Amino acid sequence: MKAIIRIVEQAKKKPACIVLCEAEDPRVLQAAYRVTQEGIASIILVGNKSNVLRIAAEQFISLESMVVIDPKTSPLRESFSQCLFNLRSEKGMTLETAKQEVLKPLCFSNLMVRKGMADGSVSGAVHTTGDVVKNAIQIIGTKPDCKLVSSFFLMMLCQPFHHLKGGMIFSDCGLVVDPNAKQLADIALSASDSARGLLMEEPKVAMLSFSTNGSAKHTAVDKVVAASQIVQAKCPNLAIDDDVQLDAAIVAEIADKKVPGSKVKGQSNVLIFPNLEAGNIGYKLAERVGGAVAIGPLLQGLAKPANDLSRGCNTDDIYHVIAVTVVQAQQSEIVKKRAPELTIT
Repeated sequence: MKAIIRIVEQAKKKPACIVLCEAEDPRVLQAAYRVTQEGIASIILVGNKSNVLRIAAEQFISLESMVVIDPKTSPLRESFSQCLFNLRSEKGMTLETAKQEVLKPLCFSNLMVRKGMADGSVSGAVHTTGDVVKNAIQIIGTKPDCKLVSSFFLMMLCQPFHHLKGGMIFSDCGLVVDPNAKQLADIALSASDSARGLLMEEPKVAMLSFSTNGSAKHTAVDKVVAASQIVQAKCPNLAIDDDVQLDAAIVAEIADKKVPGSKVKGQSNVLIFPNLEAGNIGYKLAERVGGAVAIGPLLQGLAKPANDLSRGCNTDDIYHVIAVTVVQAQQSEIVKKRAPELTIT
């Protein structure tokens, strides 16, 4: 079974409440309708209510089973303003500024996640990655054991011509520009958790480099090796290769020659890139030349799920990211309730 199908089926087992702040985009409405009809998630749409209802009618999309909230008229506005002020006052935010920020759907949606009114959020069809990530970090915050928010792509290799089959995690390909050894270790640990939760497999991690098993000497290689050692100290049972070239990471015959004694044995399902430059190039090569399907960028390290979309995304992309967000919420054990009982008027 394809990894994304497993994710969708897993999401259906315990649907979560997902808030979408770009409800005036037809692509978002179409995806919201689809996941609702398939029992993947209950949906809260945040935006200008009259615009949302008009666009839905134009697209022949029924919102009957969804909740639409307009921040400008919501009774939650005052309590959310106070919450945001409490979170950001030490950074210089005034209550008046908080009241203005809460009117923005992106901010309002993440406050719903923080307050437990939604299990996760998805945005980025309209907003930039920078805005999505900054807002999520400031409002939702990071996991207690993680100081770094990073990103990953779920790469799907399911075509007949693919030598490798199934899903892989590529990280970090969209956020952390030049991680140091500790940050790179955090990325690897988070990506390993993402593999367990989404691929539903034990992670086999390749710390990618232009060196394999010490074949080259350079400070860039030293960083990758140091990061791997940090990971191994924290997770001694994790299958991980220190510094490894891509071919040795994914081809068993090459791994046998270059990395004797490897626990990964050329069967990596998690590829950790040494910096954003390599990661961005790597995932786009796999997508555009290798024919892989790239789902993401998805965020890891947050206290609760808040995922990003490409502004060039289509309805299928949004549908898949919503399903991923539901499974992330399940893994975090935060799925407790459905959308609040609000009526569409």
